[in-house]
Amino acid sequence: MVRQCLAKRSHLSTRTGRDGIAPHRVLRCCIMKHLKGWSFRDLERELRSNLVYRRFTHFDAEITPDFSTFSRTFALLSPAVTQQIHQRVVAVACEQGVAQGRKLRTDTTAVESNIHDPTDSSLLGDGIRVLSRSLERIACECKIGALEVVNHTRAVKHRLLEISRAAKCLTQTNQQRLRDSYQKLLALTRCVVRQASEVMQRWGTGRMKVVGKLLRVETQIGQLRHFVPWIEKVIHQTQQPVWGGDTHVEDKLLSLFETHTQVIRKGKAHKPNEFGRLVRIDEVENGIVSVYQVLEGNPDDTTAWVPALKQHQACFGRAPQMATGDRGFFSAQNEREAQALGVQKVALPGRGRLSTEPARKQKQRCFRRALRWRAGCEATIGTLKNPFSMWRATYKGDPGFQRYVGWCVISKNLFSIARHQARQRSHGQVG
Repeated sequence: MVRQCLAKRSHLSTRTGRDGIAPHRVLRCCIMKHLKGWSFRDLERELRSNLVYRRFTHFDAEITPDFSTFSRTFALLSPAVTQQIHQRVVAVACEQGVAQGRKLRTDTTAVESNIHDPTDSSLLGDGIRVLSRSLERIACECKIGALEVVNHTRAVKHRLLEISRAAKCLTQTNQQRLRDSYQKLLALTRCVVRQASEVMQRWGTGRMKVVGKLLRVETQIGQLRHFVPWIEKVIHQTQQPVWGGDTHVEDKLLSLFETHTQVIRKGKAHKPNEFGRLVRIDEVENGIVSVYQVLEGNPDDTTAWVPALKQHQACFGRAPQMATGDRGFFSAQNEREAQALGVQKVALPGRGRLSTEPARKQKQRCFRRALRWRAGCEATIGTLKNPFSMWRATYKGDPGFQRYVGWCVISKNLFSIARHQARQRSHGQVG
C-alpha cells in the first residue's frame, strides 16, 4: 500500500531515477517523528547523529535523507492511505487482545491550523506580500522595463501599525483613523490585485516578453491564479465590518494559505475562539483510539454520537456493550438510537435540572462508574496534544491536516499497544 503511494510521484518512478526511501523506512521515520513531536529538520538531525534512531529506522550506516526529502515523501501518503494504516493498527490491537470493542467513549476537540491570528488587516498584508513576490519573480524573467513592480512593504507596514494602534481605543476619533487606514490599505491591495490581473491577461494572450525561463514564469502565474480570488474575497469581507458594521461575515476566510481553517467555539473562558478544525476521537479499552474524524464546521456534539456508534460497529463488527460521552452528546433521541443499535448501557449525563427518573438513573453505581471511565478520554486528548503534538497541525492544506491528525493517532495507538505488552510481561502473562 505504501509502496503504491510512493510510486505515484511520477508515472516512471518505479523504473527510472535514483532509489527513493524504502516503504518500511518511511513508516518508521513517520512514526518516530510524531512520537517525538519533531519537525522535519529535527528528524534529519537526530537520524544523522543518533545510532539508536538509525537502528530503529533501518538506515544503520547508510546516508540519511534531507529534511525536504522527508517532507515530500510523507506528503505522498494520502489521507485515505493514512486511514487504512490506522485501521490496520487497530486490527493488530484487536488480534493481540489490547482492544475488544466492548466499551466506547467519544469526545471532540479543536486542533489548530498553522496560521497567525487572523485579522483582516494582516490578511490584506499577506495578500500584498504574496502577489508582490510573484510579480517580482516574473519581472526578473522578463525583458527589462516590460514589467515594473512597486515594493509596498514599508507602506503596508505603516498601515498595519496605524490600524493596530487605532483599534485599541473605541473613541470616535480613533474609529475614523481606523477607517482611513483601512481605506489606504485596501487601495494598495486593489492596486496590486489589478496589476496581477493584468499580468495574467498579458500572459494568456502571449504579450508577455519573457527572456528567462518560461517554466519559472508559468509557476508564478499559477500562484497568481491561486491567490487573486482569495485576496478579492478578503477585500470583500473587510469592507463589511469596517464600513457596513456587519461583524458576522458568512464563510469568512481566516488564512490565505490554510483556506480550510474554521472558527471553533468550545466555550472555553481562556480561549473563546480557536482557529483550526474540530476532530472527533473515539476510544476503546487500553487507550486505543479506534476512530478519528476531522469534522466540517463547528457542529453540535449531539450530531456526532450516532456516527460514532455506527463507525464502531463497522470497525469491530458489533455495537459496544457500554457507550459514554460528556453532556454535549446528551439527548433523548441519542439514547434511544444507541439502544436501538444494541448498546446495553448508555451513559450520557443530562443537562440542567433533571426529572425524578433521569436523576435516579444517573445516581446508579454503573452509571457513575461509566462516567469515571469517560473522564479518561480527556487524558487521551491531552496526551495526543502534548507528547504527540496534535495541538497544532503543521502539514499544509486540508489533506495535510487530516494526515497530521491521523499519524498522531497512529503513533499514540502504537505506544498504547507497546505499553500494554510491557505491562503483561511485567505480570508474567506474556513469555
